[in-house]
Amino acid sequence: MTRFASFADLRAACLDLPSGDEEAAARVALREGSLTKPPRSLGRLEETVAWLARWQGKSPPRLEAVEILVFAGNHGVTAQGVSAYPAEVTAQMVANFAAGGAAINQLARVAEAELRVIALDLDGPTADFTVEPAMEEAEFLEAVAAGHDALSRQADLVVLGEMGIGNTTSAAAIAAALFGGGGARFAGHGTGVDEAGLKRKQAAIDAGLKRHEAALNDPPRIAAALGGRELAAILGACLAARRARIPVLIDGFVSTAAVAPLKKLRADALDHALSGHMSAEAGHRLLLQELGLKPLLDLGMRLGEGSGAAVAVLVLRAALACHTGMATFAEAHVSDKMRNR
Repeated sequence: MTRFASFADLRAACLDLPSGDEEAAARVALREGSLTKPPRSLGRLEETVAWLARWQGKSPPRLEAVEILVFAGNHGVTAQGVSAYPAEVTAQMVANFAAGGAAINQLARVAEAELRVIALDLDGPTADFTVEPAMEEAEFLEAVAAGHDALSRQADLVVLGEMGIGNTTSAAAIAAALFGGGGARFAGHGTGVDEAGLKRKQAAIDAGLKRHEAALNDPPRIAAALGGRELAAILGACLAARRARIPVLIDGFVSTAAVAPLKKLRADALDHALSGHMSAEAGHRLLLQELGLKPLLDLGMRLGEGSGAAVAVLVLRAALACHTGMATFAEAHVSDKMRNR
């Protein structure tokens, strides 16, 4: 079991990160240059294979063991009327995941991925961050460790997703604390709140930022004061993946906000991660721009559950199939003059 003794201990772990395997990435690039197509004609498909190789340390990379980790948690800030649904929906949806009835179940099957759902104390929501820190230090570090330990070290790729009524409010609060602009910049309609609900959401975020102003220069403290257990677990899983050199696909707005503190601590902390998709949630585009992440897909999705990133797994499978299955110019007896097109 992983244990982080303090914020300082976690901060040190976030700063001590391994690099990728540039030789493996270079071997992928060398093969790409020999395949029967004009150079770079497959665009980002080529880039993603090199990225997989860099973080797996294998050329060619593989996608035999793909994991989707969905973390679930409840939020005390729902007391501020920030969600269109009651908190009990979180547990109901976790039961739906277990029964195989959710979108992520279908997408995981199509993506040939193992789905695991980790519920984090759903009967004990975090505190209302407009009044007190969502989590005290020990509680936050325990959730980070739960995410850290959830990752299988044998995975070729991990998708990080979430479920938690009220968590778009926490995500927007974290984003605003890290990058500025307040509730008006990052808050969106989430699960479907009306305009009055959106105003309550913005007000709750601004109240939280004011209440925890002393923590706003420290990314782990921001995540504890304004976040949720599932967001903390996503941070922990993303950190564990980097330490194990496992590539990560990040899902939508909430998952992106959950890992954003890592980037604030160390500029290259998310180099092992790609954004699976652009969420329709208002603040996601802005947050991706702040993090320098370019999503693979933009399908207008805003479900969460890891669903958008699960669809992006199919893009990675397509990229890898082209890389490993295409013939080289020499094998196909095709003139390599095509390379100059």
